[in-house]
Amino acid sequence: MSYFIKRFFVFWGLLLSSLLACPSAAASPTDSLLTELNQALAHKKEYDGHRLNRIAVLTADFTASEAHDNARFDLALRIYDEYKSFKYDSAFVYCQKIRRLAKQLRSPEKLEVAKLKLAFVLLSSGLFKETFETLDSINARRLTLPDKQSLYFLKARAYSDLGNFNQDQTYRPAYYAKALAYADTALQFCRPGSYEWLEVQEFRALKNADLAAAAAVYRQILRLPRLSLHQLAVSASTTSYLYEQAGQPEKAFELLLTSAIADVKTATKETTAIFKLSDYCYRQGDLKNAYTFIREARENATFYKARQRQIEISHVSSIIEGQKINIIENQRKSLKTYAIIMTLLAGVVIAFALVSGLALRKLRRADQLIFAANRQLQARNDELHQLNSGLNEANTIKEEYIGYYFHNNSQYIDKLETLKKRVEALLGSKQYAGLQKLVDGVNIKTERNELLKGFDTVFLRLFPNFITQFNALFREEDRVMLADDQLLTTEVRIFALIRLGINDSEQISRMLGYSINTIYTYKTRVKNRSLVPNEEFEARILAIEAV
Repeated sequence: MSYFIKRFFVFWGLLLSSLLACPSAAASPTDSLLTELNQALAHKKEYDGHRLNRIAVLTADFTASEAHDNARFDLALRIYDEYKSFKYDSAFVYCQKIRRLAKQLRSPEKLEVAKLKLAFVLLSSGLFKETFETLDSINARRLTLPDKQSLYFLKARAYSDLGNFNQDQTYRPAYYAKALAYADTALQFCRPGSYEWLEVQEFRALKNADLAAAAAVYRQILRLPRLSLHQLAVSASTTSYLYEQAGQPEKAFELLLTSAIADVKTATKETTAIFKLSDYCYRQGDLKNAYTFIREARENATFYKARQRQIEISHVSSIIEGQKINIIENQRKSLKTYAIIMTLLAGVVIAFALVSGLALRKLRRADQLIFAANRQLQARNDELHQLNSGLNEANTIKEEYIGYYFHNNSQYIDKLETLKKRVEALLGSKQYAGLQKLVDGVNIKTERNELLKGFDTVFLRLFPNFITQFNALFREEDRVMLADDQLLTTEVRIFALIRLGINDSEQISRMLGYSINTIYTYKTRVKNRSLVPNEEFEARILAIEAV
């Protein structure tokens, strides 16, 4: 029964897995970048907070300063730089403040710079008419070389964006031709090898559809020592377009991911990378990421107020959201089907659960019987173990003492044989005086001491911890202290014999050569000094284990 139930659940588990499983794309080199982008989006508020904190510090300094000097003008420029790719409204406000400061400083050069900054945010917001009017009003002769490069490159970008926005094959080539012409002019004011120089070269490669040149420039940009995340984002986004046109979508996708990650981490809202990513994911069937990215692109465009981006995004957004609605509807139908299957499966599971419950009750009863039997067996095993331990100890003691007494008895037999021969010789020669001398030479006390010394030696070899455990039964002042040449005292020897199982006081008195009363006196005196009750003392002695 249990085997059948197990096979049943395995079968239904595999069936559900096949029903619920969805196709997944094979792992690609862009997976880690895609994960990194989603993680960056999860922390978007933190990155936006960093930029807002910088802006808060700068605006506080700007508000606190009432002077109309170059330092305040430069501070306004720094605030503008924070806003220009972050929020159009605020960037536009600071363009106006920069312009007013330039007029208050009576600096024609700074006034042209203010116009240049305004043209940038107008173009970023998609106000083409206002962008071109502002660009045409700038007097390039009053700009520094870097600002001249910015001016002509901004004109190149303006005509390029206008061509992209119009989507008209009649006018677009003329716009692109003007874009390239202004890019060539911008190159004249760049230091070769600088980021600005490489940025213009990459733009030219883009307009000429030269993938090899763009890729080479991108590699040079990556090697720049002080490359910012924003610069990386712009370059990667530009190069990705050419890879896509060349039929290498994986490489284009990788570069777009790199650009989008940098945009999120720098809190850049005026961007196209995240929007292009949503379109790519949609075409690849990755609707989850497509929806996430198009929603982010729409929020960025709305936050920045980039009009042309909002128009581009609205078209793709409606397609993706429509597809998402279809998916939700299909999922709803699938869930309904799964619900019916799960209901049927639940009924089958309940039936098997009832059968299993009955089987488990029987198994529990059997387990209880087995458990009780095991406890009885364990108790018997413990008793046998104790008996075996006692038998092993007894066998060891017997073996040791049999060897000891066999050896001693052999020595005494040898002595008796020698004594007999000498007695017979003395009697044969009637040397009675020598016989008396021989008898006087036998020292019973010495012989008994030798016997006891041998006993002590064997006993301590069998019970090396006997003295320590014996002393543990007494207070410090009542414990036995043996001299170096002394093995056991008479008191300890009495209880050593008891440990060996010799409990008869009369037998102990004969073995030790004392009267029975003396033995009783020794035993009573020792027990009275101990820390345990007298009736338990001998049991504690018998509990001392041998080797």
